[in-house]
Amino acid sequence: MLAGMTLPPAVAANVSPAVASSTDSAALYARALVLDANALASVGALLHDSGQALYLRQIRESGISAIKTTLGGAAGSFEETLADIARAQQLVETHPGLFLKVAAPADLARAKREGKVALIFSFEAASMLEDKVERIDLFRGLGVRVMQLSYNRASPFGGGCLDDTPIGLSSLGREAIARMNALGVALDLSHSSARTTQEGIEASRTPPLITHAGCSAVFDHPRNKRDAELRAMADKGGVVGIYMLPFLAEDSRQPLLADHVAHLEHALRVCGEDHVGIGTDTLFFPVGEEDIREMDRQMRERRLAGTGAPGENRTPYLPDANTPRKLVQVADALLRRGHAPCVVEKVLGANFARAFGDIWGSG
Repeated sequence: MLAGMTLPPAVAANVSPAVASSTDSAALYARALVLDANALASVGALLHDSGQALYLRQIRESGISAIKTTLGGAAGSFEETLADIARAQQLVETHPGLFLKVAAPADLARAKREGKVALIFSFEAASMLEDKVERIDLFRGLGVRVMQLSYNRASPFGGGCLDDTPIGLSSLGREAIARMNALGVALDLSHSSARTTQEGIEASRTPPLITHAGCSAVFDHPRNKRDAELRAMADKGGVVGIYMLPFLAEDSRQPLLADHVAHLEHALRVCGEDHVGIGTDTLFFPVGEEDIREMDRQMRERRLAGTGAPGENRTPYLPDANTPRKLVQVADALLRRGHAPCVVEKVLGANFARAFGDIWGSG
């Protein structure tokens, strides 16, 4: 299917001829450490889902080595977030043959070696912190290894990408970054405003991350990052994960795998091969009509609550990559377009694994 994939003009220029086969991509995927830097939010909810057995089987068969799971949602309270963390911990303890909770960088390689899925506990919002920097210590002790300063709108720590006026880091935000750096918690600037993204990159002493975003130069959207921000992040050792959200392309159509590849290739040109990964931020399991109806309902609620972004009028998935093994298709597309196998392995997960190691240290 991918061999005949039509790519946008921005991607189609200046690329090498196809050099790989689907057998090559399958073999590469099997040996790679595959890390999705944003998927399966509130993963502990699987314990109480009627489709649990099917979903767990699909996770195992996906070939994913590690997943960063968002806990606490977009606006979770302190109590709600604690409960979400407890559910995720219970999932790990209930299925130790499948899941491994990440506490240190070595856990990523261990999960790959043992055929398990490493779960990286993370926050997309700062609502659970309220304005209490000391809670970073508490949540780090509970296993949270990645945190954001805001979710679309401003928080006590900094601006969000949907703010009407530019807001940068607050003094509390600078204190939070210093605390995260000291504790080995990764700073994620995915939902931050342009000014907070820039100031956060400058303030961080450890590699700053953008775990799930797109490139403004390919499609201009508030959730996508400008080239200057991407370069600054890469210059400090960070990694950007390209998502599979509708914000990859114009509102008039559903994005396809080709759009995702377009953003990946632009990020590779801007950041270099050591600073690009994948954070799908989409539905992990195959999407059906019922899922589309449910996501439409959730998007309406988000728009009414003011948390939704422009372009949230389409289900967050790529119709031609509607499988838990969607990253195999990404690997195949990159190989066919002439990217070296070592570069594809970096994009699939090695880059994020390296950055997490730099941030987390050995603790």
